[in-house]
Amino acid sequence: MKKLSAEALGTFWLVFGGCGSAVLAASFPNGDPALGNIGIGFVGVALAFGLTVLTMAYAVGHISGAHFNPAVTLGLAVGGRIPWSDVIPYWIAQVVGGIVAAVILYLIASGKAGWVPGGFASNGYGANSPGGYALFSCLLIEIVLTAGFVMVILGTTHKNAPSGFAPLAIGLALTLIHLVSIPVTNTSVNPARSTAVAFFAQNGALGQLWLFWVAPLIGGALGAVIWTGLLARDE
Repeated sequence: MKKLSAEALGTFWLVFGGCGSAVLAASFPNGDPALGNIGIGFVGVALAFGLTVLTMAYAVGHISGAHFNPAVTLGLAVGGRIPWSDVIPYWIAQVVGGIVAAVILYLIASGKAGWVPGGFASNGYGANSPGGYALFSCLLIEIVLTAGFVMVILGTTHKNAPSGFAPLAIGLALTLIHLVSIPVTNTSVNPARSTAVAFFAQNGALGQLWLFWVAPLIGGALGAVIWTGLLARDE
């Protein structure tokens, strides 16, 4: 139960901090028509997602392993780092934690007069892609980046890796992933994060949610297969 609570809390923090930065702080009117909207922009959002993982990995990583992501949990199971019996309970805890965060974020955001959810930091392809990218492009980038993310996690948490630095490397990797893919899919690489906000988006995100389960799970498993294949003798 402590492990599942840690996973729910960590995923809550990721969705609330990461998606919250996109919903509340990415841009906002500054009152000067000549300057338009100001805010942290997509670079700030990318950093916010990285910081959520970095901070919670240090806070609860020693309890649950700090997955906060069904694709990471699957990758670690494929890589032999966790028992398969942990996968479904972890997934449930992650999705629940993410949805609770999305509910609270919605309640906060809706307190502003005239606010509408719009995309609500959801992920999508085609018309829902920030840059208008097609389904195949979005599928491919989510697979590749999730695979890379899982390889970073497996590598930095390896018994021969320098101890104490894994959360920093993982958080920076997630920041990099967002810098690359926000224009393409608004960055998922995490089915729990995508599920949580899709329920509140007004752009049909629920109808496209399947891709943001399928692609990250394929990527997570693929990353684990590649990593364990390269380091099988060292494990």
